Amino acid sequence: MRIMLVGAGKVGRTVAEYLTREEHEVTVIDSDEDVLRRCEDTLDVLCVHGNGANAQTLIDAAVDRADILIAATADDEINMLCCLIGKRLGAKFAIARIRDPQYNESLALLQRELDIDVAVNPERTTALEISQLLRFPFASNVETFAKGQIEMVEFRAQENDAVVGVPLHALPAKYPSMPRVLYAAVEREGKVIIPTGDFILRPGDRVYVTAEMMMITKFFRFLGKGSLRVRHLMILGGGRISYYLAKFVVPMGISVTMIELDEKKAARLSEELPHVNVLCGDGTSQELLEQEGLRDMDAMICLTDRDEENLMTGIYAVRQGVPKVIVKNNRDNYADIIASMGLDSVVSPRLITSSTILRHVRAEIGGAGTKVAKLYQLLGGKAEAMEFEVQPSAPCVGIPLRDLRMRPNTLVAVIARRGKVIVPGGNDHIEVGDRVIIMACESGISDLNEVISK
Repeated sequence: MRIMLVGAGKVGRTVAEYLTREEHEVTVIDSDEDVLRRCEDTLDVLCVHGNGANAQTLIDAAVDRADILIAATADDEINMLCCLIGKRLGAKFAIARIRDPQYNESLALLQRELDIDVAVNPERTTALEISQLLRFPFASNVETFAKGQIEMVEFRAQENDAVVGVPLHALPAKYPSMPRVLYAAVEREGKVIIPTGDFILRPGDRVYVTAEMMMITKFFRFLGKGSLRVRHLMILGGGRISYYLAKFVVPMGISVTMIELDEKKAARLSEELPHVNVLCGDGTSQELLEQEGLRDMDAMICLTDRDEENLMTGIYAVRQGVPKVIVKNNRDNYADIIASMGLDSVVSPRLITSSTILRHVRAEIGGAGTKVAKLYQLLGGKAEAMEFEVQPSAPCVGIPLRDLRMRPNTLVAVIARRGKVIVPGGNDHIEVGDRVIIMACESGISDLNEVISK
């Protein structure tokens, strides 16, 4: 597939890396020659120097041959204009990164009038993911599927957890009252495993379990992990993610204290968020944090623009006994350091945006098959969870799963059917209209037919 990417910053470069890995023909446009030179040196892409919102630049880059145009610069207006001009010049599908909260209420109108097929807001999506984590403070990651019916929750197995040291197939017999969930993926010593019934969890494993929402909640209560409730939250940094997060959690009854260094930004946030206690100060100051009651907080979210500040303040919060600490980090080389210091919950707007864009790219691939409806990259991109809505053309319809051939290192995790959630066994089958969640230890899958066959 021919894909044109405008903007080779953090997000654009990450998207380009994944697209080239999946063997798409990628053209990158950027006005910074140094950025383009780095792309040329490390990626198999065609680079074009220029302004992506300039019609001549797009014409020179052959936008009329582009199956997908992705505008991912740091400027919302340039992204929108790029999509408008690109579609007029022949691009078949346009994706724009639009981040400013001022555009949020009129987003549907902007998409329609500017001919933008998909608008991606990384800050709002990141804030939504964090708000979901606050529902399960013990969890490292929470993803939702099938319009919220199904949840996939990551947690780190502890020595006293009932699920540790027992083969997965033996758990129902040993604990008859344990709510049934599916163990979708496990990371152990840097390796991702799709577990079978003989698999035995060990302390320290990062485990993904999935089931319908109420069953997941009951499961963690059974393990004794569901007692903490977040009522008091401190947010470090007053950027767009913090703004959206406050909008999400205040209606949940959570008291929010936000610390922002910039005086003008703090004053504006105080007006825009009347139910939030906005303070102007240095959130990395231990004295200020103690003064504002850090030790009494149920959760601390570090969302400044500097990963180092988020990391150091997050570690301090952990050592002060804050039960739930979440840090924003966009640097892959910090992942092992963060995990070794007790910070399990890390959010990366860059990876979240990349996953969202890749899902839409894969949904445009191929013909009338059962395409990817939702995509999450898990465990640092080592695994993927994909949602498919089954179409009449799917050859796997009506056949017991035990009689189907599965792609290696993949798993049918959950089936959602007419409001009912099924953790499937070998005798279960797939029907037209089902929403099927697939786990895979690889990337590039775009159709259910690539996973399941007769």
